[in-house]
Amino acid sequence: MQSPPSVTAEYFAYQRRLRSFTQVLSSKASIAQTPKVAVWTLNKAKLYRYTPVVPAQKRLRIPLLLVFAIMNRPSILDLRPGHSFVEFMVSHGYDVYLLDWGIPGYEDRGIRLDDYAMEYLPRAIRKMKAESGSEVFSMLGWCIGAILTTIYAALKSDEGLHNLLLLTAPLDFSNRSNVTFARWTDKRYFNVDKILDAFGNMPAEMIDYGAKALKPVDNYITNYCKLWDNLDNPRAVEAWHAMNTWVTDTIPMAGAAYRQLIEDFYRNNALIQNKLRIRNQLVDLSRIRANLLTVIAEGDHITPPCQSEAILQKVSSRDKEVYRVPGGHIGIMAGSAAHRTTWPHIEQWLGARSH
Repeated sequence: MQSPPSVTAEYFAYQRRLRSFTQVLSSKASIAQTPKVAVWTLNKAKLYRYTPVVPAQKRLRIPLLLVFAIMNRPSILDLRPGHSFVEFMVSHGYDVYLLDWGIPGYEDRGIRLDDYAMEYLPRAIRKMKAESGSEVFSMLGWCIGAILTTIYAALKSDEGLHNLLLLTAPLDFSNRSNVTFARWTDKRYFNVDKILDAFGNMPAEMIDYGAKALKPVDNYITNYCKLWDNLDNPRAVEAWHAMNTWVTDTIPMAGAAYRQLIEDFYRNNALIQNKLRIRNQLVDLSRIRANLLTVIAEGDHITPPCQSEAILQKVSSRDKEVYRVPGGHIGIMAGSAAHRTTWPHIEQWLGARSH
């Protein structure tokens, strides 16, 4: 006996949705499409320069260097056409560069934060200066990229850094009750040496799980329910697909750098207390004199606002500002409202200081 027509129609409709759902989950979106060229390499790292679209006479004089975290792909800054911070800044006349740290192999397990901040970053900046023809520059650091740019700004304060932008910067670990990762990495429960002895580098899967476990229902259930509910909305599916492509493209973190992050930052809070030593140099935050913009995500569960606020009292910058945005750690720059809130504010602040 045949099924009633309505049941058959519902069944085939469900099958079509299931196929669409599976296709999105099992494929990669095309992201990071803004045209660029590699102008420098060191080990796995590359410095990219984005192709200008504004006539030379209308471009801003001071170049902008983007520095993202060392355990995620920087493609989040150039997620998809029409929704890309890089594309937005290039269209406003900025000479934009991106430092991609690359994927560390087992042979890179000894790379420290010292190396990233005092070897990779300075060399990339020298190349950017040569390419742009400008001895002064702006630098934007996001997440752990903000740690590295802060260290550089303090130790290389006379090297031409004019504007420093810090996004969701995990710099102050004194309020341990609000920093979930600090509780998780307490040495009574977490043996970083055993992990690194076993793997060399901190595995990408463990980093990814640690972040997702902060909000397990959202990350493992709600996120996929949103995709299912919006399968009939092509724009929503495109946005979800691009973000999921970035989220699932995880990379490991160099072992020695990870050990420093746990011991010097999460456990000992050395940077904000001016006790951190990088290649035997004391990182004195009062040496930072560049114009400073700190962007804080009010709903950030990875870098709570309390971690980003104290830097304003530590630096010697006369021109400094904090900008608070509703949203989370990634959403403030890659969410659906970023092009109306965070991006324009960054551009306006930087534009007034880039001539």
